[in-house]
Amino acid sequence: MAGAFRVSCLLVLFMVLITVGFGQELDPFGPQGGRRREMVPAMFIFGDSLIDNGNNNNLPSFAKANYFPYGIDFNGGPTGRFSNGYTMVDEIAQQLGLPLIPAYSEASGDQVLHGVNYASAAAGILDITGRNFVGRIPFDQQIKNFQTTLDQITGNLGADDLATAIGRSIFFVGMGSNDYLNNYLMPNYNTKNQYNGQQFADLLVQQYTRQLQTLYNLGARKFVIAGLGVMGCIPSILAQSPAGLCSEEVNQLILPFNENVKRMLNNFNANLPGAKFTFVDVHRMFQDILTNSPSYGFSVVNRGCCGIGRNRGQITCLPFQTPCINREQYIFWDAFHPTEAVNIIMGRKAFNGEQTFVYPVNIEQLANLE
Repeated sequence: MAGAFRVSCLLVLFMVLITVGFGQELDPFGPQGGRRREMVPAMFIFGDSLIDNGNNNNLPSFAKANYFPYGIDFNGGPTGRFSNGYTMVDEIAQQLGLPLIPAYSEASGDQVLHGVNYASAAAGILDITGRNFVGRIPFDQQIKNFQTTLDQITGNLGADDLATAIGRSIFFVGMGSNDYLNNYLMPNYNTKNQYNGQQFADLLVQQYTRQLQTLYNLGARKFVIAGLGVMGCIPSILAQSPAGLCSEEVNQLILPFNENVKRMLNNFNANLPGAKFTFVDVHRMFQDILTNSPSYGFSVVNRGCCGIGRNRGQITCLPFQTPCINREQYIFWDAFHPTEAVNIIMGRKAFNGEQTFVYPVNIEQLANLE
């Protein structure tokens, strides 16, 4: 019964959505409000814990963040975001003039007019990734969830109008971190014995190519693809070194993936009609923040604000643990995730930054492309 009610709500809302241009004219803040005019109809988000905002809350999963002190700086408290506050896509949504995008598992009411977040902590490009955490929603299933959203509305609405709105919306995808941290580098996986670094990157991007083409075939045209960051320098990896040093092995391991993704996107831009793919160079962004941390206002670069053990990275942030007070001075929130301060910096760089960090166009330019 609840499922039928949700479907009927979606149908009604998307009829309104098409009438007004997929949320384009709806601005609950009004002309004097704190949000700029919507630059795109909606944003659909696919990824892992870096941008999950609650899809794992009701799963039988160890990968959850719906408890304090997660969300300590978020209006409303813990939501399932793996941060003290905003994620990178929260900031991007704000820059686009959109409200915060709801989680697929919790989307209701007129929230769905501006898009849906399908991201899931512990999820990977490969279905087997993250099984140590039990419940998670791999990228293939996230795409099926998006297709379910479309299937619920397409039969009752003009397909042409819907296709136009979807084609103008932003599709943000950030996948791959867990395929390394919670697959390739895990001792209970045999992956490392099956593939060297380049072979694994090739396997991942072969799968990634198919998955992104599926989204394209479902009508997506404006894609923002986030690369992998400086994963060898996160507190979880630092904690494995007696000296607390970055792992060059891990940093080198993920470089072929980023290079493969860049080639994939260049190929898509050249060969998929109407497709516009942009790459967010998270690795370069994060390296810049680490290298120039004082100029960004950060004084703590090598340990989490919340966590236990060496570099506060051996055990992640526990329920009701007291985090650091000066959170704005920390790059890392916990063993794996950046603070809100870093997420906002990266979100703004992705939105209107130069080609050093986002290319061939930034998100602002992508949103304005016809």
